[in-house]
Amino acid sequence: MTSENDSLLIEFLGDTPLIRILDFLIVFREYDYNKQDTAKNSNVSWNTLDKTWNKLIQSSIIVPTRKVGKSQMFRINQNNIAVKKLIELHKSLMLESIQNIDSHNCETPVCAENPLKA
Repeated sequence: MTSENDSLLIEFLGDTPLIRILDFLIVFREYDYNKQDTAKNSNVSWNTLDKTWNKLIQSSIIVPTRKVGKSQMFRINQNNIAVKKLIELHKSLMLESIQNIDSHNCETPVCAENPLKA
């Protein structure tokens, strides 16, 4: 079940802990996060994140960046081909959503998507 606050990627791929983690890391891909912040911001429990985390590292979906105190920071690996495809999917879903909003809010006599709409 999706809520109105879910991202388009979560709505499209399904509301699972892994998709929530990937969605968060894709949206905020310019920043690095430790495991605790990733769990909190992904709305995923620590135990669930911990079960998934090593698989993400082993598959090079996420990579370590730096240490802050005792905390290791990570970010999504934008050089990974699977991550690149997920980012493309994320962008495509956003563009499609924007186009749908624009076509429904057209107030001019002739809309680009639907010339019969007044």
